[in-house]
This record gives sequence, structure tokens and C-alpha cells, in this order.
Amino acid sequence: MHFPPVSRWRLSVAPMMDWTDRHCRFFHRLLTRHALLYTEMVTTGALRHGDVLRHLRFNSEEHPVALQLGGSEAADLAHAAQLGEQYGYDEINLNCGCPSDRVQRGAFGACLMNEPQTVADGVKAMLDVVSLPVTVKHRIGIDKIERYSFVRDFVGTVAQAGCRVFIVHARNAWLQGLSPKENREIPPLRYDLAYQLKQDFPDLVIAVNGGVTNNEQIAQHLMHCDGVMVGREAYYRPWLMTQWDAEFYGDASQKSPSREAIEEAMVAYMERAQSEDGCPWYAIARHMLGLYHGQRGGRLWRQVWSDHKLKPLAPREVMKLARQALARGAWSETQ
Repeated sequence: MHFPPVSRWRLSVAPMMDWTDRHCRFFHRLLTRHALLYTEMVTTGALRHGDVLRHLRFNSEEHPVALQLGGSEAADLAHAAQLGEQYGYDEINLNCGCPSDRVQRGAFGACLMNEPQTVADGVKAMLDVVSLPVTVKHRIGIDKIERYSFVRDFVGTVAQAGCRVFIVHARNAWLQGLSPKENREIPPLRYDLAYQLKQDFPDLVIAVNGGVTNNEQIAQHLMHCDGVMVGREAYYRPWLMTQWDAEFYGDASQKSPSREAIEEAMVAYMERAQSEDGCPWYAIARHMLGLYHGQRGGRLWRQVWSDHKLKPLAPREVMKLARQALARGAWSETQ
């Protein structure tokens, strides 16, 4: 297959609230060396008035890693972007796709697609103060606005402010009547609109997001766009990512790791986090519960790592119990 030239945005893992924290990103980086990782959305208000270190700290192993911001005021976005650059992020991304009520009350997220000039002003303000790429993640429309010209004009206006990268969640965002979960499932996927954006703006980087569940779909999208962002599938079935470096970046320099080696690396990380920050192992282990998805014994393995009764144990002791459960389950499934 003929793919577009490799860019930083060829493959990425979507920003997901309550999921893609620094522990999750450390785990994902063990599975793919090249894919771009994103933080959870961090609001400009949290960086103005909250604990900046808690919101922005990350592990050096995570690079390349992008900071996603939520906000609409140009000055606040510029301040937050500067902090992101100071902390060492590789990209600043503006959320113009989240449809939740809380985000709407803050007048940002998907509702910003109704205000392309506001987005353009925010992008310009950030580009004026940082040397990093400033990118935008958005939907193809909001509510019942389904005409292509809506998203085309949004991208065109924001591009005039200097944004060169657009990550297109190929669904409308319904601002009334649907929960965030329903907004990821009910509005129909219309990949053709993202493909059309690439045709109409050939000099921009256009990555597609939404509903991607396997590497065959990724390959198909890369025939039409510059990149693909994978969300929940990467979280629930993370082993998918172990094929990405060889298949989509042409990097077969290292053998794919074993699940056992990944688990070992995560236990070492849990021990480090506990020693350095007092972080309990179970706050980290929740992100790797998909490691044995679809494998014999995987359900019993997950049960051990998510058993709250085991919280007093050291992570290595939990790993020992988990591996015993895995072997037990694998044996019983072959009988």
C-alpha cells in the first residue's frame, strides 16, 4: 500500500478523560515507540488556578507526547501553551470536539466550532508565544449541521491563523440530548468528509479519528489522510499497538515485546512511582488491564490486578498471583 510521507501524526492515541494520564501513557509507550501520545484534556482554568505540576508532569519516556488544552480565551490559551512548552511537551492541541455539558458551560470544546474566529484567535495567540506545533482536534459538525461547508470553512479559518494540523473526529457532536458516551456512538461516522478536507487542503496535515478498531482500518484511512488517531480500542486492546512500528513506520529494528516483559516493566514502574511519589500500584495497574485481552486466562489475570483486597501487597507479589491465575485459566480453557 502507498501511504503518505511519515509525519508525527501518522498514528496517535486519543486524549481520553480519566484514562490517558501519565501512567497510561508510560504503558502505551512500552508497546509503540513511534505513535504520538496525548494527555487528558487540561483546562486553561486548571493551569491558571490549580496545581500546575500535578496537571503537567509526565515521564521522559513518553515522548513524543502532546498536551491537549481546553479553553477559549486567547490570553489563557497562550499562558497554558507557554507552560506546556516549559514542561517539555512536543505539541499543544486545542480541544474543539468534546460535547460534555461541563465543557459547554465553560464555552469551549465542540461548541467552539460555531466560533471559528475565536479558535483562530486562540491558535494565533499560542503560536505567537511557543515554538511548538499548535494543532486542533474537532468534529465534522455540531447538532444537525451536516453540510461539508461547515467543517471546511472552520478548517479554512483556523488554518489562516497558522494551524497546520487538524485531527478530525468524523462524527457530529450533538450538544443537546446525548451523553459524551452516546456522542461517540450515535452520530454516524462520515469519513468521506475528512477525506474531502485532505483533498481541499492538501498542504495541511489531516488525521482521522473515530470508530477505528483494527490495523486494516488504519491502513485504509492512510490511503486518504495523513494520520489516524485511535481511542478506546487502544485502551481496551492495547496489544494492537505492538504492530504499529513495523507496519506503519517501517521500523522492524526490535522484536515485539512479550506480554510478560511488558508486565515486568510495568511492575518496575509501579515500584518507582511508589518510591518517588507514594503512588499506589493499583492507580497504575488499572491502565494495563487490557494486556491479556483475548488470551487464555486473561480474565482471571485481570481479576487479580483489579482485586482491591490485594492493595496492601507489593506489586511484585500481585504479579506472581496474577501469573498463577493466568496459568490456571489457560490450563482450564484447554481442557
